[in-house]
Amino acid sequence: MSGVTDASTASTAASAALAAVQDLLREFPVVDGHNDLPYALREQVGYDLDRRDVAADQSAHLHTDLPRLRRGGVGAQFWSVYVRAELAGDAAVSATLEQIDCVERLLARYPDALAPARSAADMERARSEGRIASLMGAEGGHSIACSLGTLRALYRLGVRYLTLTHNHNVPWADSATDEPAAGGLTAFGREVVREMNRIGMLVDLSHVAATTMRDALDTTEAPVIFSHSSARAVCDHPRNIPDDVLERLPANGGVAMATFVPKFVLPAAVDWTAAADADLRAHGFHPLDRTAEARAVHRAFEAAHPRPVATVATVADHLDHMREVAGIDHVGIGGDYDGTAFTPDGLADVASYPNLLAELHTRGWSRADLAKLTWRNAVRVVGAAEDVARDLGARRGPSLATLADLDGRGRSDPDS
Repeated sequence: MSGVTDASTASTAASAALAAVQDLLREFPVVDGHNDLPYALREQVGYDLDRRDVAADQSAHLHTDLPRLRRGGVGAQFWSVYVRAELAGDAAVSATLEQIDCVERLLARYPDALAPARSAADMERARSEGRIASLMGAEGGHSIACSLGTLRALYRLGVRYLTLTHNHNVPWADSATDEPAAGGLTAFGREVVREMNRIGMLVDLSHVAATTMRDALDTTEAPVIFSHSSARAVCDHPRNIPDDVLERLPANGGVAMATFVPKFVLPAAVDWTAAADADLRAHGFHPLDRTAEARAVHRAFEAAHPRPVATVATVADHLDHMREVAGIDHVGIGGDYDGTAFTPDGLADVASYPNLLAELHTRGWSRADLAKLTWRNAVRVVGAAEDVARDLGARRGPSLATLADLDGRGRSDPDS
């Protein structure tokens, strides 16, 4: 009988944890730092929103739709306006503008559910209205084509963070997953950070090399974010955050938002993913391709080579470590839904956030801790960036610096 009793006790505890989390989310919903729905819409249906009406269940095609966002307790979402790093110059800028247009069309189509948000006050207003605050983040410095004027234009269009690199270096910053070239940030890269501070755009250090992280922290006058990165001490992948960087977040005021991507959170998944990516390339697909054809290749590979499976507990281990090193005021969530082929068990889609929060609750995270994780930390950082921008904007004007001015080469340089 003891086994039955133990199972019943565990079930009762799990139900109590979920009930506590649901109550929390009514007051402090999730701010998620990174969702690739716009790019999934680009890849799957060429931005035809009639063919992917996210007011209805899209679980056959996407991790994200409005009913599941509601079930997941999401109150604010940074929509990634990502384009592949293989695009460069004006092509990258144009594709980024198309992504922004997609988000704007989603906002216009679903005004009862999604609220445009460009500030912390907008986020709070959306919460009070029961709508999901919708912000944008540009994923990769290639989106500005080495132009501070383009950076400012993206800000005016509503982009509130820039991830300094994606998977490849940009001329002024090193990526975590490319060969070192700049040694971190170049002089122009530091000027990009300073100009982001001046206009109020958050510096996102996901995807960048550890040297770039440290240079950015040395340069910035505002809090930084990691929109979707986990702890390198728990899973030794270059996309994750080293402890020495996490230790600097209290002085900086920034937030590290843990991601759910299995290959970044589960050590056993790292080698498996490398093999799966190689298989995709062999079939003529980019590793980041999320089309139905590419997903079919993924499924076939997985059938032949069962993948190591991350779980809710795997992600919770990262958050426990990040809280221990950086402190409870400097952690958040960035699931990377619709930007990954695989998700952990128990975190299948945007309806799953309560499962993670319930796991943390059972590990002793208090209601106040969870409220900081879900809502308070992210909103505070957005507001802090605005405060810094007001101060800097009163003291200095727009930077007119160029890559050639500061690094001695222009955008036409073949190595740029």
